[in-house]
Amino acid sequence: MTTNSIAAALVVLLLVALVLGPWLLRTATRLDRLHVRTDAAWAGMDASLARRAVVARAVAAVGSVPSATADALRSAADRAELADRTEREAAENELSRLLGELDRTAIPVGLAEELDDAEQRVVLARRVHNDAVRDTLSLRRRLLVRWLRLAGTAVRPQYFEIAEPNPDVHPLALPRRRSARLVLADPAGRVLLFRRPESSWVTPGGGVENGEDLRATAIRELKEETGLQATEDQLVGPAWVRRGTAVADGETYHSEEWFFLMRVTQPDIVDGDRWWTRRELKSTSDTIYPEQLADLLPGLLAGNWVGRPRPIR
Repeated sequence: MTTNSIAAALVVLLLVALVLGPWLLRTATRLDRLHVRTDAAWAGMDASLARRAVVARAVAAVGSVPSATADALRSAADRAELADRTEREAAENELSRLLGELDRTAIPVGLAEELDDAEQRVVLARRVHNDAVRDTLSLRRRLLVRWLRLAGTAVRPQYFEIAEPNPDVHPLALPRRRSARLVLADPAGRVLLFRRPESSWVTPGGGVENGEDLRATAIRELKEETGLQATEDQLVGPAWVRRGTAVADGETYHSEEWFFLMRVTQPDIVDGDRWWTRRELKSTSDTIYPEQLADLLPGLLAGNWVGRPRPIR
């Protein structure tokens, strides 16, 4: 290599360093802040779960609660508090199940209100935590971030999944909107998604109208959005349900999205923005809704639906 070639290479490397250096610094700083945010969100989640366990034990101490129910509540609350991170979801879900079956008319009004408040604080804390995890993982998945190991030794954050209180039994102080959505899969296992603002993608579907059931909504929305005409026996599910809080037209509401699987044999005749492979879903930096689509898709396509909807993000 000549002296001129070496000099040219050094100039190129210097220019690359000048361009990449500030970006690397900004990205590393942002990633560090996201990990701090995730840790703080988990601390808030842990505190909310601990408070719920305390209130559950207080409910168990009320004389009007059947002794078998009280014993089960005390045991579940203790297990939830003592469980390690890998077993925490199962333990907290068991406590959620017992609280969901509780006859709240049998306990004092003040304590029932405190329990409702504790449950809703858990719901909000879980959403804050999972939002923080989503943003952190989205940045960590970027190619240069992975190649250059900008996350360092920071532990990869994990979502925390526990069932939310059934709004039919413990209604949130928000209006409720239900929608039916479709996981359209072609013979290659790809799924159809529609682009939304800010680089987000969603499955076909929409809100339930007056007099409609979920399957009727799914069929109507499918026709309107893709041009496909379907029958009810082509729909599998609802296999998943996604609950959360959303804002539309300045109104905050409790959202329920019920997902059906439908297979299509001729994807080329379907109107839509893009067919995605599972690999593309896993690697993209765009936001995908539902967030667990890439992880849960193989099981759904393999026919692992158990006959009841699974709560998802």
